[in-house]
Amino acid sequence: MKLLTLACCFFIISVAAVADDIKMPEQLDNEGFRAVLADAGKVFISGQPTIEGLKRMKEKGVTTIISFRTAAEMDNRETIPFDEAQEIKKLGMKFIHIPLGDEESPYTPEALAKFAAAMENQQGKALVHCASAYRASHVWSAYLTKYQGMDLNEAVAHGRAANMGTPPVEALLGGATYKVSAPTEKP
Repeated sequence: MKLLTLACCFFIISVAAVADDIKMPEQLDNEGFRAVLADAGKVFISGQPTIEGLKRMKEKGVTTIISFRTAAEMDNRETIPFDEAQEIKKLGMKFIHIPLGDEESPYTPEALAKFAAAMENQQGKALVHCASAYRASHVWSAYLTKYQGMDLNEAVAHGRAANMGTPPVEALLGGATYKVSAPTEKP
């Protein structure tokens, strides 16, 4: 019984320690980034970084870059005129690619689990990005809800503070708030 109590206390302390590293995203000067750069504590959320943006992140203690851009987006040299993975390696940082947003890379619980695993193994700070921080904000909100135990409404507020925008269904409903409830069983 004592061992179970000790294990529960350790779990609560470790979850609280992770939660202490999370803050409401604060918009920063986005020089070196497309659209937005937001500081969320242990994570920066942004649109596509330039090489200068990547260097700026290294100076801020970022050790891992997580990109949600699709393979087609990453390979398009008109929109990204450099090989991001290669430039990140040159800077001595780790690159993780979790493509989202096309038929081959849909939004799934498995994609969120990959992100959660990356965050769990993270040393230092991370930069999570897509083209404009829209996808990155959605993933961040889902992660806060499912893996950090944050209330969904609060997690959505965190996403909006970065660059989530208003999902179309919410706009159609006049700004409805999210409610999470257990699914009901069908007879």
